[in-house]
Amino acid sequence: MSSLDVSQLKILIVEDNVHFRTLLRSILQALGMTLLEEARDGIEAIDILDNVHPNTAFDLVILDWKMEGMDGVECVSMIRKLQGVSRAVPIIMVTGYTETSLQNEARNAGVNDFLGKPISPQSLLGRIVSVMENPRPMVECTSYYGPDRRLSQQKYSGPDKRNGAKVLPLK
Repeated sequence: MSSLDVSQLKILIVEDNVHFRTLLRSILQALGMTLLEEARDGIEAIDILDNVHPNTAFDLVILDWKMEGMDGVECVSMIRKLQGVSRAVPIIMVTGYTETSLQNEARNAGVNDFLGKPISPQSLLGRIVSVMENPRPMVECTSYYGPDRRLSQQKYSGPDKRNGAKVLPLK
């Protein structure tokens, strides 16, 4: 059983489809989450996240992949380039496109987890709890900033191919 108090999580929902954005909000509210803010697209999300004060930072971003203007992968890449507290926010991408190559593309942009549509309240809650209770260390190198992309955290003894990357401590 999880000890995470989801009612205290401040979540940004990024979705250009008003119906799915409303569905996500309804599911999150039914699960007890009320500290919710919405962005109609990736551009609005970047504006919100770039201007957030450290005392009011988001705990989680849930965003769609396919959006008009700036898609979810572009949005994640931009979030990971921000200079404030939002840079390290956990991100769950929700999409109907679940091919492994697309999951890898999202992970390489800096997504913490991936949830395929259709979603259920249980699957969404499971991803939220997983991301919040089992954070992966953040990695920073010349071409990437985001959660450690290795899904398995087993001890690795081979050559270091990260080109001077720093593994940042968990907060």
